[in-house]
Amino acid sequence: MTPDLDDPATDPRAVAAAAAAVLRERSGVQTHDIALTLGSGWGRATDALGEIVARVPAADVPGFRASGVPGHSGELTSIALESGSHALVIGARTHFYENLGVRRVVHSVRTAAAVGARVMVLTNGAGGIRRSWTPGQPVLISDHINLTAASPLEGATFVDLTDLYSARLRTIARTVDPTLDEGVYTQFRGPHYETPAEVRMAERLGGDIVGMSTALEAIAAREAGMQVLGLSLITNLAAGIQQSPLSHAEVLAAGREAEPRLAALLAGIVRAVTA
Repeated sequence: MTPDLDDPATDPRAVAAAAAAVLRERSGVQTHDIALTLGSGWGRATDALGEIVARVPAADVPGFRASGVPGHSGELTSIALESGSHALVIGARTHFYENLGVRRVVHSVRTAAAVGARVMVLTNGAGGIRRSWTPGQPVLISDHINLTAASPLEGATFVDLTDLYSARLRTIARTVDPTLDEGVYTQFRGPHYETPAEVRMAERLGGDIVGMSTALEAIAAREAGMQVLGLSLITNLAAGIQQSPLSHAEVLAAGREAEPRLAALLAGIVRAVTA
């Protein structure tokens, strides 16, 4: 019987191990060396990474559910890379604003660790605070500010986050695209977009990007011993900087337009990291 992720007495790593066992059985791949969570606008990268070994509906894997957000595939995909390594692509992200608990938000990351991944690539679609950025531009995440008032760590678990978003991996990413800029990601709870006053607050705190995912997942990845690479697609300028109303349709449209560039960028980064 699969352990219940929602039971406080259950070790969430036991559920991740059960999920990993299903993925190994369905894919025939024992170890996935790198994992990628694909946010809004990044989904097309799956087909650019390598040969697809298996596509597993998220609802078939313990602890997962079909994504409730348009733009996410709702599948976990095993991919054979040209280096001989394997990648696990997660297209079923649970967001904090879905009120399903932090354990479910970070379950995908813990499952990636349980199948052997040592590198976790976290992507998202987000709002940009810097006036020089334009919609459709990918940027590296150099650090984050967690404004969710939550943590995936339970009990007296003390984890150093000094180099949470790996400087080594960011350097590798820039060998693929030297034009990549970087900034500090600020995670709000959502699902409403930030107010102009909240965006000004984030900017004064040192934030450059605003969004509703990634930070909690990154913390869980570090706890699991993985190196983290974070990438945001700037889908729009944040509220108060962009004067027109914000919408998810705008996010999806920016993602569709940027898809070819994003797919090539991620494929190049994965090749460089796993070479």
